Amino acid sequence: MSAPLFRDDAYLRTCEARVTGVTERGGIVLDRTVFYATGGGQPGDSGHLELADGTQIEIATTVYDDDRVSIVHVPSEGQTLPEPGSEVIAHVDWARRYKMMRVHTALHLLSVALPYPVTGGQIGDTEGRLDFDMGDETVDKETLHQVLNDLAAGDYEVTTEWITDAELDANPALVKTMSVKPPRGSGRVRLVRIGGDVDLQPCGGTHVSRTSEIGELSIGKTEKKGKQNRRVRIRLTD
Repeated sequence: MSAPLFRDDAYLRTCEARVTGVTERGGIVLDRTVFYATGGGQPGDSGHLELADGTQIEIATTVYDDDRVSIVHVPSEGQTLPEPGSEVIAHVDWARRYKMMRVHTALHLLSVALPYPVTGGQIGDTEGRLDFDMGDETVDKETLHQVLNDLAAGDYEVTTEWITDAELDANPALVKTMSVKPPRGSGRVRLVRIGGDVDLQPCGGTHVSRTSEIGELSIGKTEKKGKQNRRVRIRLTD
């Protein structure tokens, strides 16, 4: 098992770790990591591992192994793999990660500004999108821009809490996403809360600690996807 340090503190940029194994496909497994593994529409982190002699192994992305417990650091092509038992320092690409934290939190606010069932989504380091089941409703981009940026500028605190699987089953309205299921398997589910009651939903991703960190947002292209789905894109303006 890889201890997911990012889950308790998304602002950790480095950590000391030990190599516990190398997968058949050449991925590196550590006993603990600050690298977020691909999931929930959020890409895996990139960065590098620093060996004791100063050698660096560039990490292209991070994914979960088939057991959904071990976190696999996928090196770029041509990298020399470390031996199991090696001590390393994991360095996440913080500039990229922080922008994804801002975009991810902004998408939570987008689901508040457009209170429709979410049928899909994707997080990037400059922009993100959600697909909504809106029926024949249309998006007023000017109004949405104002509402979304007012929410971001509200400087709401972003916190996490945990409930049991049974508690989630008893409160199905907490789940906004129709295509992405909340991360389960451990008997409890992580919730992300924005403000006291601005938003509360299951999520295993990384987020900023206050909405004011998101900055100014712009509304990108909106387009219809199928009979009812409407895709809405947002971008960081900086």
